[in-house]
Amino acid sequence: MNFQRVGLMIDCSRNAVRSVSAIKRMVDIMETIGLNMLMLYTEDTYEIKERPYFGYLRGRYTQEELREIDSYCMEHHVELIPCIQTLAHLNAMMRWREFDDVVDCNDILFVGEDKTYELIDDILKTVSKTFQTNIVHIGMDEAGMLGMGKYRQKNGYTNPKTIMKEHLTRVAAIAEKYGLQPLIWSDMLFQVNEGGAKNEISELIPECVTPVYWDYYSVDKAHYKVKIKEHQNLGKPFWYAGGLWTWTGFSPHNGYSIRECRAAIESCAENGVENIFFTMWGDNGAETSVFSVLPSIYYVSQLAKGIYDEAQIKQGFEELTGIAFDEFMLLDIPEITNSAENCDKTVNPDKYMLYNDYFLGIYDAITDGSKNQIYHNTASSLDKLTQNREYGYLFQTIQSLCNVLAVKNDLGIRTRKAYRGGDRETLQALLDDYTKTEVALNIFYENLKVQWYRENKPFGFEVQDARLGGLIHRTRSCRERIKLYLAGEIDCIEELEEEILDPECIKDENKREIWENAWNKSFIGTI
Repeated sequence: MNFQRVGLMIDCSRNAVRSVSAIKRMVDIMETIGLNMLMLYTEDTYEIKERPYFGYLRGRYTQEELREIDSYCMEHHVELIPCIQTLAHLNAMMRWREFDDVVDCNDILFVGEDKTYELIDDILKTVSKTFQTNIVHIGMDEAGMLGMGKYRQKNGYTNPKTIMKEHLTRVAAIAEKYGLQPLIWSDMLFQVNEGGAKNEISELIPECVTPVYWDYYSVDKAHYKVKIKEHQNLGKPFWYAGGLWTWTGFSPHNGYSIRECRAAIESCAENGVENIFFTMWGDNGAETSVFSVLPSIYYVSQLAKGIYDEAQIKQGFEELTGIAFDEFMLLDIPEITNSAENCDKTVNPDKYMLYNDYFLGIYDAITDGSKNQIYHNTASSLDKLTQNREYGYLFQTIQSLCNVLAVKNDLGIRTRKAYRGGDRETLQALLDDYTKTEVALNIFYENLKVQWYRENKPFGFEVQDARLGGLIHRTRSCRERIKLYLAGEIDCIEELEEEILDPECIKDENKREIWENAWNKSFIGTI
């Protein structure tokens, strides 16, 4: 194998901005295992001195911090590449009226508006004087509503392909002005050209722009071969980005990430892709530590060198971390995420069942008490690992989460069953489980807080305070209402009178794990 670049991308926009010390810690690991490129994904979480509202109250990196990280990377043989946005994914910025004139709709910039390009000029000027590399990833992905807001009001309906070409051409010209070579995510190129001739896609791409093919959703090598061929048909070099799954809740998905990335790396190597990197997103809260996917990071570093022997990889990982590979993999809660029925997909009951409401029971139809023992066993198996000096805090977080779920996972189911069956004795006994859950939640909260402040800037933890604080109060509230019901002070618990339906509207009684990452989907009320 002969990859020019093999690297990582760390999300520093979705609630968590990784601290300078944590980034340096990751760079140390990267140098040791032979990874030579790092991207920090920053939507608005970097300083533009002319734009005080850009990244305001988000924990943005100062230019001095980025230069410090950049210098550290260079000293450790890692190229630091800025990874920003110049079309969509700018919803945090758009909450401020300062940017009203550059908003088209949703989180998408107003293409064709001069003020939009004044902003992008400030962005790229800042990037050019902050980083030593001349490569910049300018994003431009997932803008599905491109041109459907103010642009349409001003210009009427316009083919998205035309809009995309106009915007990409103007942004590329600004990049060239500052001596920058842009990368872009390739998905919008294919989306706006849907139904068009293949050669029309390449016509959208200015000479200086390099597409990046991203794909995290298959463990099939043949799938990647097909997609790589589609990108080769563009007639110019492109990069590949895979996924190390840190974006589905509190625990990682190392098992799936390794299977996915192995298929992709093999296909990239066989088909001449020279630059590859692996993303660590933080969707919906950035609860998962980027260090919790060290098994995946190490595995892909070895695959990129052509090392496929699993015993050799596991031995090297233990030498690197001091922890056996299979023990580190316990962070996955493997009996659930790597079970036979789930190993080739991603499921995250550790998140949606954590927030699943006791009385509303939105996910009660798909779960039962059979997983409680798994959570209990996982918590027990993590015991000795919590004492590890370097990584023990990761295991403490997942252990305390499992201790919550070992009781809470089916607490709503047991509550509804006892209530609807008129079993007041069981309801009385369940009050102890509500108390146990509240105690366990407080311990989990404290451990998550330790993890957060060790790896991230403090900004963003207010979201965890609100979510977990609300859950703790809801636990107490439900317990108090059961007590009122048992004391005869209220006649019924209205939520428990409701029949529970399948959350995916599937008309069967199969128990299963699903993927649902939006914490507030556990509630019905508008919040």
